[in-house]
Amino acid sequence: MEHEVYVSREVKNLGHRNAAALIKKAVKMALDAEGVDTPCIVSVMLSDEEGIRRVNAEFRGIDSATDVLSFPLNELRPGQFDAGACERDPETGSVMLGDMMISLPRCEKQGEEFGHGFEREIMYLTVHSVLHLLGYDHVDEGAMKAQMRVREKLIMGD
Repeated sequence: MEHEVYVSREVKNLGHRNAAALIKKAVKMALDAEGVDTPCIVSVMLSDEEGIRRVNAEFRGIDSATDVLSFPLNELRPGQFDAGACERDPETGSVMLGDMMISLPRCEKQGEEFGHGFEREIMYLTVHSVLHLLGYDHVDEGAMKAQMRVREKLIMGD
């Protein structure tokens, strides 16, 4: 079973030519770990600080840059993937999970700050976003956030 992961760049000269391959690997890791056995489609836009700030302001009303944004197309429950409750691509029948946007400059900066580098950071942010697409959230500092962190650590092998 093949998932379709479409990676595009809003700004052309952001560097990190290996970003798309790392993102595709992380999407597969997350979907496999969550037991998703239906082909899925995920779209990823790589951006800079200004691009992600603009989208964050437009869609969330928060006028600041962030590392990753997630836009799920379905209302799923964490850990309970239900392909029957999802939007599907009319041509392929694949589940359309949603979209994500990643700031490559923020990813690079955080990778340095946390001491694990760009590659691990972009994979972590991708896993984090896929979990959002699958219904996980962290709107509070309690149980929901803890549940999401446990899944992230398991998927990342921490």
